[in-house]
Amino acid sequence: MAGRDDDGSRDGGQGKGQHRFLGSLKDALKAAGRGDAAPDPAALVAAPEQPRTPSPAPKAELPPMPIVDKASVPDAEMIAVPPAKQPRDDQRSPPAASARGAEIFPEALTRAIRGSDPRKPIAGPARTQLVRGRVEMARGEFHQDPVVGWLIVVGGAGLGAFRPIFEGNNTVGRGRNQRIAIDFGDETISSEEQAYIRYDSADRTFLFVPNLSKTNVVSINNRKPTAAVALQAMDVITMGRTQLAFVPFCGADFDWSELADAKA
Repeated sequence: MAGRDDDGSRDGGQGKGQHRFLGSLKDALKAAGRGDAAPDPAALVAAPEQPRTPSPAPKAELPPMPIVDKASVPDAEMIAVPPAKQPRDDQRSPPAASARGAEIFPEALTRAIRGSDPRKPIAGPARTQLVRGRVEMARGEFHQDPVVGWLIVVGGAGLGAFRPIFEGNNTVGRGRNQRIAIDFGDETISSEEQAYIRYDSADRTFLFVPNLSKTNVVSINNRKPTAAVALQAMDVITMGRTQLAFVPFCGADFDWSELADAKA
C-alpha cells in the first residue's frame, strides 16, 4: 500500500528519497528565516576566502593654527608661502578631514608671520667710547635758557626744593605760568607777578623788584623794599609764609658771555 509523505501526497513508490530531501531542505530554510525560496545550489558551494586589503590608518587631525598678532611680534613681516602639493585621489582624506584641511590650509597662498632674520645681530645700546688725552669741547646752541642762579626753599611749604633763575627778566609767583613758579602750596603768594628778578649780563648783576600793586608785600633779609634792590649771595627773600635763599651762578667770576662760540 502506497504511503504518504509529510505534505500528504502519495510518493508513488518513486522519488520517495527525493521528496524527503526537498522536505528536509524546506524545513532547514524555514528554520533559518529565509522563507520558502529555494537557494541557488551554486551558493551552497563554499567559495575560496579572498585575501583582505588592510584599510589605511586614519590620518591624524591637524591641530588648529594659532592666531598671531603682527603687532606683538618684533620686526614681524608678512611672507607668501606656496600651497602644498595636492594629494592624489587615492590619498585624499575623508570629507570631514578634507573640509577641515581646507579651512586651515586654503588653496590660495598661505600668509605666514615671522620675525626678523635671526642671523642679523640685534641692535643694542651704543658702547661707551674711551676718551684719551685732551679733548676739544664743541659748543653750539643752548639746549635751553641758560641758568644764572637759583632760589632754594629754606622755610615753609616745599622745604628743600629749588627753582632756577634764568637770564633776563623773571616773573615770580604761585602760578605755573610764571618763569619762577613757587607752587608748593603757599596760597599767600600771589598767583602772578608777586615780584621780579632780573639778571643783566652786561654788568653781571641781579636785581629784585617787588610788585607794589600786590596786597601781600615781600621782604629781603627782613626789610621791605620799595624799589629795586641788588641781590647778594645767600640773601633770604620772604614771600607770604615761604623763605627763599638766593644762590648766584653767574657774576663777577663767570658769565655765559665768556663762551663766545656758544653765543654764535
